[in-house]
Amino acid sequence: MGELAERTGLTVRTLHHYEAIGLLVAPDRSEAGHRRYASADVDRLYRICLLRDLGLGLPDIARALDDPTWALTAALGAHLDELDRRIEAASALRRRVVGLVRQVADDHQPTTDDLITLLEEMTMTTANLERRISILVYADLEAAHAWLSRVFGLVPGELTRDDGGTVVHAELEAGDGVIWLHREAPEFGLSSPQALGGASAMVSVLVDDVDAHHAAAVAEGATIRYEPVDQPYGYREYGAFDPEGHLWSFMKPLA
Repeated sequence: MGELAERTGLTVRTLHHYEAIGLLVAPDRSEAGHRRYASADVDRLYRICLLRDLGLGLPDIARALDDPTWALTAALGAHLDELDRRIEAASALRRRVVGLVRQVADDHQPTTDDLITLLEEMTMTTANLERRISILVYADLEAAHAWLSRVFGLVPGELTRDDGGTVVHAELEAGDGVIWLHREAPEFGLSSPQALGGASAMVSVLVDDVDAHHAAAVAEGATIRYEPVDQPYGYREYGAFDPEGHLWSFMKPLA
C-alpha cells in the first residue's frame, strides 16, 4: 500500500479508506502481511481518480465502477479530449493576451472590442471558477464576527456600522470564499438559529489539516458536535456549533 501511495501521489489514509468502503481492495497479501495489487487494481484506481476529478462522489463512483460498458481505451480517449479542450482554451487566451501586450508595447491601446473579446475568452476558460458568498444571520453581528475569526480562524473583513455605531453588516473570508453576516430581519423572515431553536442549514469549509483545526477550536472553547471522522463520501471532517447555533463543518478530501 505504501508503494502504491508513493507512486500515485495518494495518501495511505486514502487507500485505507477506499479499502474500508470496498472501493479498492487488494486481492492478495504477502507473507509479511503487505497488500499486493495487480494491474487490474491500478486500472481500477485510475478510474476512481478520473471520476473524482470529474466531480463524482464515492457512492456514485462505486456504481460507475460496476458498469459493464466501461472500457479503459474509451475512458483514456475521453480524458484526453477534455485535457485537449482545456489546453486549447488556455492557449487561445494566451495568444490573445500576447497580442494585446505587443499592441501596448507599440503604443497602440486595445480597443473596447479587443477587451470585450478578451473578457469573453476569460469567462469561457474560467467559467467553473467562481467566488462564493455565503450569508448567515446573527443577532449580534459584532460578537459573531470576533468569535468566528478567533475560534474558527476565519479572516476578519469589513464591519459596517449605522449612524448609531451598531454593526449592520460584517464580512469574513474562508479560503476562496466570503461569508457575510446579516442582521436578523423579520421583514424578510431572517432569524438567528438561537431565536428559531435550531439551524436549517450548515456551512462547510475546506481546511489543510482537520485534526489540527479541531484541536485549535477545542482550545478556544468551541462546542463540538462530532469529532474528526473519515466519512464514507470521501472526506475527513468534524462539526462544531458557533455561539448562536449555526452548525459548521471543517473538512478535507481523503483523496
